[in-house]
Amino acid sequence: MITFEGLGLDAKLVQATNALGFTQPTPIQEQAIPVLLSGTKDLVGLAQTGTGKTAAFGLPLLQLVSVKEKYPQALVVCPTRELCLQIVNEVEQFKKFIPGMHVVAVYGGASIGAQIRDLKRGVQLVVATPGRLIDLIERKAIELERIKYVVLDEADEMLNMGFQDDIEFILQNTPNREATWLFSATMPPEIRRVSKKYMEKPHEITVGKVNTANKNIDHQFFVTSAQHRYQALKRLIDFNPGIYGIIFTRTKADAQNIAEKLTREGYDIDALHGDLTQQQRDKVMGEFREKTLQLLIATDVAARGIDVQGITHVINYELPDDTEVYTHRSGRTGRAGNTGICMSIIHSREIGKIRQIERMVQVPFHKLEIPAGKDVCRKQFFHFMEKLLELDISHGDYETYVPMLKEKFADISKEEVLKRVAALEFDRFLKYYENAEDLNVRERPREFRDRENREFSRTSKDQGRRRDTRGREFGGNGDYTKLFVNLGTKDGFYKASFLQFILDMSDLRKEVLGRIDMKEMNSWIEIDKKAANQMIRSIDGKKYRGRSIRMNEADRR
Repeated sequence: MITFEGLGLDAKLVQATNALGFTQPTPIQEQAIPVLLSGTKDLVGLAQTGTGKTAAFGLPLLQLVSVKEKYPQALVVCPTRELCLQIVNEVEQFKKFIPGMHVVAVYGGASIGAQIRDLKRGVQLVVATPGRLIDLIERKAIELERIKYVVLDEADEMLNMGFQDDIEFILQNTPNREATWLFSATMPPEIRRVSKKYMEKPHEITVGKVNTANKNIDHQFFVTSAQHRYQALKRLIDFNPGIYGIIFTRTKADAQNIAEKLTREGYDIDALHGDLTQQQRDKVMGEFREKTLQLLIATDVAARGIDVQGITHVINYELPDDTEVYTHRSGRTGRAGNTGICMSIIHSREIGKIRQIERMVQVPFHKLEIPAGKDVCRKQFFHFMEKLLELDISHGDYETYVPMLKEKFADISKEEVLKRVAALEFDRFLKYYENAEDLNVRERPREFRDRENREFSRTSKDQGRRRDTRGREFGGNGDYTKLFVNLGTKDGFYKASFLQFILDMSDLRKEVLGRIDMKEMNSWIEIDKKAANQMIRSIDGKKYRGRSIRMNEADRR
């Protein structure tokens, strides 16, 4: 069996791993630590989140830097405040038996003056977010000339968040570094370009396949109509009474709206999105980590860098646009060898997208039925019975009350008492789900799907003169407005695939569309005026292959 000592770590670091209960290194640690201890090799490490990457670079850094020198020798750059603090907390545990070793976290949303004072006291290792680090560089408040080792952690996340220029600026300001270590869950082209530009023949380590999902996660999807998406979400939560999870939405408005609705209905949930102040964000994350909140609902941007242990479920209220985003979302569960479940609520037009993601992440997806109301009640009932039987009554002076209880329930049978206990606990559930409808969208016979596909492929020939079910004529009249979007044939679209894309994004039916005029760089879409705002809200500002989509009314450009 491979041990940490066998990887070449100093006795004090091995002592720290033993104290933490780490007996055997994870695959990324086993492969990376011996290479990094050589000290002068550039490295690209590809591994999913939750596989022990912090120890993979943190332990070698602590061994390589000198305690005698009181200036920054190693720099770790990561995308978010949460991840920055998490890395520092882990490194603090690793350096427990190394007196004189100092680590400082620098990040936005906290006093820059206090962080400058911490740096001046003497530090060997700095962990930073890009924005705050650049602020310190420009103020000449941090010395980077003697930095030997630079670590880019969750590099793909930093690029997704638009930090490419910041990363390059930081690398340019560490001219004397001996090694650059880049860790990432995925390998998009931008990462490859950074590695070629700033690294010299980097040693590459891949744990699992690039862009694949964690094999410990069960990937499930549920098909419902757009108008039943919220009810489906509620039902999936209720069907998993022990859930401790994150729900992902595309927009902060959806995150806030759903959190408010679920809170009103008695769920322990809060939202995490870009409109929160840092103080509000810290409060929400603190409550979630302490499990005061059972559920967190978040946008992709707000959730980046979150690392919380024990998450049982990730729920995609809507699928993300990019496969890599799906990998990051699902990677919040099934961490450190545990199992997890990633659920996606989709409509029937998104089944093709599910299959595309399935091929990309190379893990099977399972189509499951949204539970019926009676199934939810049954699951909750069994969960309640298990909690009742496992309840610890050894603490507390319950014996004092037993005579009174016996007297009170003397004329009531055991069965009657159990019924009353169940009614007390489940009355709300039973009433809510008494006449619950079937939320599943059933797959139509093949001949209907084939017919629809043929109609779909003829869309480009309609020239905007389509009739709805009442025979009202659309197109070429005042019922339509024209939208501009900065996507075109250069993005790999043809008319049918483009139509499918905008319908999937907006949850609109194709009957609201008129003529689509595609050019190389841009496109123009005729759409029923009543549906235009919904399409703009659904698409404008979203990402397609890493590029922001811009959509607006053509006459307002």
